[in-house]
Amino acid sequence: MEIKTPEDYLAAQPEEYREKLEELRSIVKKTLPESEELISYQIISYKYIYMLVGIGVKKNYCSFYTMNPNLVKRFEPRLKDIKFSGGTLHFPLDRPLPHDLIRDLIHAREKENLLKAELNRKK
Repeated sequence: MEIKTPEDYLAAQPEEYREKLEELRSIVKKTLPESEELISYQIISYKYIYMLVGIGVKKNYCSFYTMNPNLVKRFEPRLKDIKFSGGTLHFPLDRPLPHDLIRDLIHAREKENLLKAELNRKK
């Protein structure tokens, strides 16, 4: 099955992960309703001026992609019990990411994208 839409992505995932992905979608949409949902990098991604964040499933866990490893480093004190690599947070279904952490990461990415757009306008 070729994945062209977020719904295609969801349909291709094991049933037990779909609910968690829908929850993550809802958090992103509520946090930044202006973001555009699309498939990029073969995951559900969100764009706000530039790429914002992404969500997906890998083997036995869900992933939240911040699209910026430096952001994860800045948030590292809040990630004590969360597995992460590069700009991606990984978590099993029974230990979901705190909603406030997800919202804070989205807002941080929003600010980064606004700053990048402003700098690009000045060039």
